[in-house]
Amino acid sequence: MTNFKYFLQFILIFVLFSLYKIIGLKAASYISAVFFKTLGPIFRSKKIIHANISKALPNLNEFEKNKIINEMWCNYGKIFAEYMFIKEFRNGKFSKKITIENQKILEKIKNDSSPVIFISGHFNNFELMAMHIEKSGIKLSAIYRPLNNKFLNPLMEGIRVQYICKNQIKKGSAGTRKLVSNFKNGQSVALMIDQRVSEGIKSKFFDNPALTTTIPAQFVKKFKTKIVPIYIERLKNDNFNIKIHNPINFSENETLDTITLKLNKILEKMILHNPNQWIWTHNRWK
Repeated sequence: MTNFKYFLQFILIFVLFSLYKIIGLKAASYISAVFFKTLGPIFRSKKIIHANISKALPNLNEFEKNKIINEMWCNYGKIFAEYMFIKEFRNGKFSKKITIENQKILEKIKNDSSPVIFISGHFNNFELMAMHIEKSGIKLSAIYRPLNNKFLNPLMEGIRVQYICKNQIKKGSAGTRKLVSNFKNGQSVALMIDQRVSEGIKSKFFDNPALTTTIPAQFVKKFKTKIVPIYIERLKNDNFNIKIHNPINFSENETLDTITLKLNKILEKMILHNPNQWIWTHNRWK
């Protein structure tokens, strides 16, 4: 029954992607935003989303929470539509839609011999961050979690490998070993730190304990690497601004716990900057 459901999902998504390609980015983005705003709450638990927002932003009233949720679903839909135009983002056709803050930081990383760890979260449109880093000439590995849908996953992996970051590392112990090997060979790492991971540690996130990855902290302790936060924001008319933050050097007396907590604090500031542009659907504090 599960395979049948996944196959139907794949057919629906394939049809939508084909339609989006025909009608163009602007129309596809609008239609997909409406589609996700209408149907998203049917497929994702409203209870989890409301609980997440209440934990992170306890002072908001119901109207404010619902406004964030509606805007989040619209953004989710736009990201979905934009997958069909990643090639155009990659080859420069839509280059005017993306502005970069602090490109000089990426140029310095490219020219230095030491790889770094880029950290961020699932903001709008998060795929464009790794794409831009790689386009800037930085050797990069990106960690990803395969989709549960075995029919859809090869399609999405193909898009990511071809247009976003060619070195896609599957999440897990084998992937981590591959990541370390690539890092030793000079490849920087792009990593989302906002999802719950079973192999992580409990670290405060918006003052609530949340299982959080320690991969960045482990690289800091083992290789004394720098951490580079990166953030993307959707602007008016579906333009984007990518901000590269200054590299962070942690002192030797920092622990896995203190490093992980500080990175969570950085992520919190990114989320608070635009709460409607973070994906609140993950069961973050389970």
